Amino acid sequence: MRQGPTTAFEGRSLSPLAGRTILQVVPELEAGGVERTAVDIAEGLANSGARALVATEGGRLVAELQAKGGIWIPFPARTKNPVAMLANVKRLRAICLDEGVDIVHARSRAPAWSALLASRALGLPFVTTYAGSYSGRSSVKVLYNSVMARGDVVIANSNYTADLIGRMHPFARDRIRVIHRGTDLRAFAPYSVEPERIQALRKAWGVEPHQRIVLLAARLTGWKGQKVLIEAAKLLKDRGVPDIAVVLAGDPQGRDGYVKELDALSEKHGLRGVVRRAGHCADMPAAFLAASVVTVPSTEPEAFGRSAVEAQAMGAPVVVSDLGAVPETVLAPPQAPASARTGWRVPAGDAPALADAVQAALSLGASARDALAARARAHVEAHFSLSRMVGETLDVYAALLSKDR
Repeated sequence: MRQGPTTAFEGRSLSPLAGRTILQVVPELEAGGVERTAVDIAEGLANSGARALVATEGGRLVAELQAKGGIWIPFPARTKNPVAMLANVKRLRAICLDEGVDIVHARSRAPAWSALLASRALGLPFVTTYAGSYSGRSSVKVLYNSVMARGDVVIANSNYTADLIGRMHPFARDRIRVIHRGTDLRAFAPYSVEPERIQALRKAWGVEPHQRIVLLAARLTGWKGQKVLIEAAKLLKDRGVPDIAVVLAGDPQGRDGYVKELDALSEKHGLRGVVRRAGHCADMPAAFLAASVVTVPSTEPEAFGRSAVEAQAMGAPVVVSDLGAVPETVLAPPQAPASARTGWRVPAGDAPALADAVQAALSLGASARDALAARARAHVEAHFSLSRMVGETLDVYAALLSKDR
């Protein structure tokens, strides 16, 4: 068993997973929620005495995976080529046999097909995590997506996702288990961020000391709502709301055309010096603590809404689109009393409503902001902790292994 400092997952060293081998399959280990969850579960497994294998092409999180006790198995998991996917079945069967794998857990559609065939051929329990609002506009697409509903247990990362699975793939309804995405409350804690980290970010982003940051932390793609936020920033400027810096923190991921559209829209509205693209941010706890308001203005449904949860853990006021799973993570009227508010929900794509909510958040007095921050932190601690997510996932593995005896 791996030895190391005490962590949030210790105390499970005598779990039924001790000595077992769990293989997760994910396309790559970059910065997304799927990848981060794979690393978090690997850490929990390692601290439970299990062997935590992750078959993936690689990425910036590989070093962290290995530091936390996970084992990286280089594997061409990103391919969507049907011939290569069939070849991956053979590769995964060999990995399972060589490593003595007890459970296979797939986290993305293309490699999930290979993992499904390999696990079924070997009689191994197969788990999937359905973590996306996959569109099904044709029967072929619905069939392709259905692999994520074919696990012996189908983990949905929100109630919204669970409902979607039930509608699209009724055969899976009795195998769905809702496990909300978890946040590391040690890393995402205001007391854990030194002022120097915030100052470094503000300097890197070109934010002046008097400016208040309105943050959107998401990859640069149309449905994440960057254009809606720019339109809202124009309205705030016209209203005379002062000292705002709108920061778009996220990778363009090759979408150069969309980047040009964002820059042109900012220029058109006279927002040079107000809106700035910051690229990938490696220090999100500091980013959320630096922000006066965090926005999640998605125009299509989010399957969970990690940014909203992490921002609330840092005590930041949040404004989110009222669709998909994100509303599950934010308490706001009319679903909750104003006294319980942890953020604002607005109609998707509605720039005036977004501007109204951002202005309301910016207008909070010190005491009201502190009270909201305390409620938001308590809300995340109660429902969206990393230890809760890891514990519930490990319980799924243990239950499958007990059936397999």
